[in-house]
Amino acid sequence: MKKVITLLFLVSFGFINAQQAFKGKGDIKVNVGANLQDGGSGIQGSVDFGLGENFSFGFVTTYLLGVDNFTGYYHNVPSAYYDTKPEFQDRFDAKARINANLSSVIGVEQLDVYPGLSLGLHNFGGHVGGRYFFTDGFGVFTEIGFPIAKYGSNNDPFYHLNNQATFSLGASFNL
Repeated sequence: MKKVITLLFLVSFGFINAQQAFKGKGDIKVNVGANLQDGGSGIQGSVDFGLGENFSFGFVTTYLLGVDNFTGYYHNVPSAYYDTKPEFQDRFDAKARINANLSSVIGVEQLDVYPGLSLGLHNFGGHVGGRYFFTDGFGVFTEIGFPIAKYGSNNDPFYHLNNQATFSLGASFNL
């Protein structure tokens, strides 16, 4: 019972003292968190710069740390792969992105919901995310990313790593 009361107090305190999630022009948000997807997990970092009341641009990078090695035949390649490890370019992705920040549109200042588009090293894609700030400088974020158009050919067993839906969550900072 004591733990439940403590948890309710912390949640209530977080909601009462919550701060504005997106302020508009001149706003800078930095996200750092975990990237979860099929075949690997890693870290994600992003930064968004406010250009207007409901518009921002930014950059996002991901690096996959825990990637499964591949053994077997891939597509029509006649030779087999034996315990093949992904190289750096298979693990790393960088993207430029634009967001529509909807906190003022939905009427909840503490919650910033932001759909957007991204152009990266491996694909052109979209994302939908949300940020909630507990204080003026600290909050949490979650984001789902998905490819719309993929670059290159599908002739590598690790091609799918940066060309699939991803889920990210972590901490958000206001600079």
